[in-house]
Amino acid sequence: MKRAALIFIALLVVCIAFSGCGLLDKIKQDFNSAENLAENDPIFEEPTVIFETPEDITTMTNETKIVTLYFADPVGNKLVAEEREIPKVTGIARATIEELIKGPRGADLEPTLPANTRLLDINVREDGLAIVDFSGDLIRELPTTATAEQLAVYSIVNTLTQFPTIQEVEMRVDGRKVDTLLGYVELQENLVRNTSIIK
Repeated sequence: MKRAALIFIALLVVCIAFSGCGLLDKIKQDFNSAENLAENDPIFEEPTVIFETPEDITTMTNETKIVTLYFADPVGNKLVAEEREIPKVTGIARATIEELIKGPRGADLEPTLPANTRLLDINVREDGLAIVDFSGDLIRELPTTATAEQLAVYSIVNTLTQFPTIQEVEMRVDGRKVDTLLGYVELQENLVRNTSIIK
């Protein structure tokens, strides 16, 4: 009886050993299959991230747009329109004001804004108001005459209001709303297009 029990126990140990080996092989096989799936299945591929900068967006297209800039006539009494072809970008109002700051290309026109003026920010609201913010150089380096201030202000306003999304302009300097630049043109109220100053 004891011998039969020992034989039974021995057979049981052998069966467990063999079935355990088979189970281990099965686990290894399943693991290898999962590893191959991760390598070959597109679901497990790492995503590719593409970053685009505003410069990339500009250079991705050859489209251009003709905009109208307003500069002073040789006498410095009136504004004269100058058309310029620039790259077509999303922030076309910003790009146009940057061109205005660069000054005219025509030899018979004069700049209306000091060369060191920087455009700090521009925000076009849904109600048609453009809030445009310039560096303090606009005030410090502008000739101190009523005509110079009027030409500077309305070169900005008339340049911006060529776009159908802009009806009024609010001017700021160094982030603050100002009552005037030099004391001649009042800026408390939003400014609208002035065609009387255009030659």
